[in-house]
Amino acid sequence: MSRILKFIIFLVFFIVFFEVGLVSSYTIVTSQPPDIEKLMNMQIDRISAIFNVGGDVNKALTGTPDILNISNTNLVSQSLQTKAKLDGVDIKTLNATSFADQSKSPVPVNLTIMGYKENSTGGNSTGGGQIVITPSADFMITATANANSTSKGFLIDLNSIKIVSISRMYTNN
Repeated sequence: MSRILKFIIFLVFFIVFFEVGLVSSYTIVTSQPPDIEKLMNMQIDRISAIFNVGGDVNKALTGTPDILNISNTNLVSQSLQTKAKLDGVDIKTLNATSFADQSKSPVPVNLTIMGYKENSTGGNSTGGGQIVITPSADFMITATANANSTSKGFLIDLNSIKIVSISRMYTNN
């Protein structure tokens, strides 16, 4: 047999064994019969994403996000404070940006806000221990949410808010 025919046969066997392994591992992990069409579409999407690497990434990296006017800032800041388990947030620092097309609804939004947490440590309360009050700690909260366009600006869906990160901000004081 020629080398090209051997290579083609090897490639066909490799793909067949790979697919059989994928289907069997899907069955083991999910304990359900595999949806072959869904698995094939997932593979095609992943492979096409590899070849289309620079498409959306370059747009996001080179473009500047649009700053959105939020109509329910008080509710959004309270929701972020509750979900981040902080003592308070500075509503003046609430920032909402988006790279998405704002004519389509809902619009994915990135939220950032500064928050703080009061720190106090105490000794034994029955023994009259010492209470030490330290300065409050500042935090940067980053979250994502969905927003809908209204006549007064964008209305953030409070149920869609998800905290991405909470970073402690250190100062040199």
